Amino acid sequence: MSVPLYQAKAELFRTLGHPVRIRVLELLQDGPKPVRDLLAAIDVEASNLSQQLAVLRRAGMVTTYRDGALVMYALSTPDVADLLAAGRRILGAVLADRDGLLDELRAGGASQ
Repeated sequence: MSVPLYQAKAELFRTLGHPVRIRVLELLQDGPKPVRDLLAAIDVEASNLSQQLAVLRRAGMVTTYRDGALVMYALSTPDVADLLAAGRRILGAVLADRDGLLDELRAGGASQ
């Protein structure tokens, strides 16, 4: 029995629900990176990063390949970067709306 599309989408967004996973995906937008580079850029224990990378691999958001002795991580598709960009746009719009409301409240807006 297949999973309904809405459930698959919910799983995708749950995968994005951890700051370390988001940061890894952001870093991989610039191209493939070995674990050591990811560790240098993210302030987490190696075991925590390993767990988060495993979640991203299982979800199909990152792929791995060997480059000599290094295991390289890469975004599985450019669509992952597009999704992150959409998230930034949505967050920007939401925060802009909140700033507008805050400015209106501070000014004692007439629409109270």
